[in-house]
Amino acid sequence: MKSGIESSVTAEQRAARVRLMVFDVDGVLTDGRLYFAAQGETIKVFNVRDGHGIKMLMANGVEVAWLSARSSDIVAARARELGVVRVLQGRSDKASAFATLLADTAIAADQSGYIGDDLLDLPAMRAAGFAVTVADGCAAAQEAAHWITAQNGGHGAVRGLAEFILRAKGVDPDASERLA
Repeated sequence: MKSGIESSVTAEQRAARVRLMVFDVDGVLTDGRLYFAAQGETIKVFNVRDGHGIKMLMANGVEVAWLSARSSDIVAARARELGVVRVLQGRSDKASAFATLLADTAIAADQSGYIGDDLLDLPAMRAAGFAVTVADGCAAAQEAAHWITAQNGGHGAVRGLAEFILRAKGVDPDASERLA
């Protein structure tokens, strides 16, 4: 867990401030595995409950963005399906990409969250006011996180995070209408 001047701020307090939640894709929105078809097409699997969690956040005023070091048409298609308009792909310098998202949204770092699972995510996690990793995130991501999901990436971790943020904001996620 992070240390420093804000070390006494709880994960719930940090989550309550989130106005922008940024998601890594591989290992967070998916389980990190890549499937390759005979013609070289890459296939990824997304969890429908995670998609519902993203819609729940957006319906409750939390801006959502996706940030990936890889580029994939399927990621763009899934984002469109969910209504996620801020999708940065092919961005291995996640600190710079995260700063761009903050500038584009005019949201302060302490009102942002980032969920990642691996070493490339650490700079963005360290810049965010609320750093999160999945249950199967690497040790360094777990050390940098303010909160760790109970679920592995691609297996409901995003939904669990969405519910945690909404509860921290005083919203009952169980009362939400079907959004996905």
